[in-house]
Amino acid sequence: MERIGRERNLNISTDPAGEDKLVAAMAAIQMIEDGMYIGLGTGSTVRLFAEELATHIKNGLDVLCVPTSQSTRLTCCELGIPMLDPLSCDALDIAFDGADQVDRKKNVIKGGGAAHTLEKVIATYAEKFVLMVDGQKLVNTLNAPVPIEVLPDAFRLVKRELERMGAHPILRSGPSKDGPVVTDNGFWIIDAEFGKIKNPDELAERLNQIPGVLEHGIFTNVDTVIVGREGDRLIL
Repeated sequence: MERIGRERNLNISTDPAGEDKLVAAMAAIQMIEDGMYIGLGTGSTVRLFAEELATHIKNGLDVLCVPTSQSTRLTCCELGIPMLDPLSCDALDIAFDGADQVDRKKNVIKGGGAAHTLEKVIATYAEKFVLMVDGQKLVNTLNAPVPIEVLPDAFRLVKRELERMGAHPILRSGPSKDGPVVTDNGFWIIDAEFGKIKNPDELAERLNQIPGVLEHGIFTNVDTVIVGREGDRLIL
């Protein structure tokens, strides 16, 4: 099967990292083959990727995409990208997503869009998981707040346990609503600041043990990271 090449330039927003995001998205497009089942993540870089993907679909590319959030579902509807329910397929060939932060060992923090639970499901479901990020997201040691999706009734318990672990937990609120952000799953988001995370695997396991935690934003199952920076790309 032939690889997909670049056919047009995408509109880049006023985001100062927009050009680097576009570089990463265009490099990721090269990994798509006709007939693939594709997991499609959430965020601004994924949006650029989806716009270019939609152009290739209009030109005859045959793929089906599984969106990871209501936001991405709306994007697919807007752009005419055919979708598939994850319950309707046996496996995904590849999944593409963005990230909040990634280190050079391909450990990742995700969840700025509050969609990391289904993103992790789809990433694990896919044979290959690819991240697209701009150069500002690449760090030597993870230190961004870790998004944690929690059962609302367990908020106090989870907050207490996080504090016992040395974290500074903050309940995420929405800029255009009163009260906490509510995820697509009906849960709340705690952004937990741990400082430098020297052992992401260990922290991930500890978070998994807290009752009331649906999922957290530490990903350690990434196959490829495409970093766009200064008009070029770095592949990890």
